[in-house]
Amino acid sequence: MNPTNRFCLLIAISSSLGLPLSAQETVSLRGVILDSESKSPVPARLYVESKSGEWHLVESNGGVAIPYDKVRTTSRETHTSLSADPFSVRLAPGTYHLTAERGKEYFPATKTVIIGSEPVNVEIELKRWVKMHEKGWFSGETHIHRPIKDLRTLVQCEDLNVALPLTAWVSRAEDTPLKNNRNPEIVPAARLLEVDETHVIWPVNTEYEITSVKGNRHHLGALFVLNQKKPLDLSAPPVKGVAALARKQGAVLDLDKHNWPWSMMLIPIAQVDLFELTNNHIWRTDFAFSTFFPEYIPEYMEIEQNDDGFTERGWIDFGFQNYYALLNCGFDIMPSAGTASGVHPVPLGFGRVYVKLEEGFDYDDWMTGLKAGRSFVTTGPMLEVTFNGMDSGSDFADVKSVRVKGEVRSLDPLDTVEVIVNGEVAATCQPSGEKTDGGDYFLTIDETVPVESSSWIAVRAFARQKGDRPRFAHSAPVHVKVDDQPIAPKRIEVEYLIKRVSDEIERHEGVLSKEAVAEFREAEAFYQSLLQSAR
Repeated sequence: MNPTNRFCLLIAISSSLGLPLSAQETVSLRGVILDSESKSPVPARLYVESKSGEWHLVESNGGVAIPYDKVRTTSRETHTSLSADPFSVRLAPGTYHLTAERGKEYFPATKTVIIGSEPVNVEIELKRWVKMHEKGWFSGETHIHRPIKDLRTLVQCEDLNVALPLTAWVSRAEDTPLKNNRNPEIVPAARLLEVDETHVIWPVNTEYEITSVKGNRHHLGALFVLNQKKPLDLSAPPVKGVAALARKQGAVLDLDKHNWPWSMMLIPIAQVDLFELTNNHIWRTDFAFSTFFPEYIPEYMEIEQNDDGFTERGWIDFGFQNYYALLNCGFDIMPSAGTASGVHPVPLGFGRVYVKLEEGFDYDDWMTGLKAGRSFVTTGPMLEVTFNGMDSGSDFADVKSVRVKGEVRSLDPLDTVEVIVNGEVAATCQPSGEKTDGGDYFLTIDETVPVESSSWIAVRAFARQKGDRPRFAHSAPVHVKVDDQPIAPKRIEVEYLIKRVSDEIERHEGVLSKEAVAEFREAEAFYQSLLQSAR
């Protein structure tokens, strides 16, 4: 009997008995992922899917292979992160689709292979469509749950320049990161781990994700302490002490998500530095958070919803509008990006923040630039803009207008590109819908917006992926002060922020300590004070 007939007979017998094919009937697939320009092996993320929708992990021949298989509701992320070495996998005969990806700056590369009775060899070439490092832009992520030992390979696979893994984590209000760390790994020493000249890991960062108080389920939310020198021996809430101790260590504070119950208290009380504008609910796979506190949506925001709650675009817009309300209230808070890769079905760096460095890559300069807002965040498009010739994060005084110049590039068709002033669309740039010769989509921005009163200005861009999935980029803002006056907040936004905090006071009475509840009252009083100048 020839091999093909033998295999068909085995399938028929196995099917009738409900048995899987034996390992002896699989065939070897070997391959390598190459950079199309250098023709050299390159670290990358690899997906192997059968025609029937089954996912397969691969091994590395002589290098490192990091399997990842996470499922949540309808979302599944199954891939292998590979060092720059050949890979192999044994597969049953059939048709398979191989997809290699490397961060945001390479075209995904897909190959279809047919496995028969003989071993198959394949080469997959990854082509870079943009070189952000040549323009001084270096990427990072602020919400990571991957082991340090894996991150050395992962940052290269994703071409992620800065990784800030949350190596300390507490979820009970009574616990401290120093004494009650839920992370099974020991927090490493505060020493920069250099994978190479432009890929680094800072290994001491903390997540306060409080979901339990006095042994009972009671959600508060998450706050990150980044770039610290040693684990903190303080519980939260209250949060003022945590913030003060963190800053003594040179750390910055990052807001995980805008609609955790305690988020709007944290902003004025902890004086948070960063706002995750692309957060860990935005994935490569299906959106799965339609029911994540939709009760916080105010009617005035007109957030897109369906029968379940948030749509993906609605979730993104809700984050934007919360961010805009905080900027209008005078908070100097800059965008950041995180995925919670390691917990959720999403690759490391799927959402990332790019920071502009004039003198080449340096970790300390990168952290300084992140806090200062010389940055943009993205889940896909690349956004480079200047404001009167200055980078985002800049401040201006008594100018009559701001000229916004730059460009947007995207793998996916651009949908809208907008200049935002104090939360409102001040100018819209219309994409052509045509690809460049290089295979991406490109739009030049050159808009001048008038400035009549103190304002902040930023740029956002939306692209639309196959399946109508939104992908976006958003710059950090610049601030313009006119007649030395602060920005006048919108009354409807201030009232929304007051309600967010006052509702929490009622929920926390008798549950949190008096000191913790007092912080919510202080935040409520702060927002109420803004009503005097609200418009």
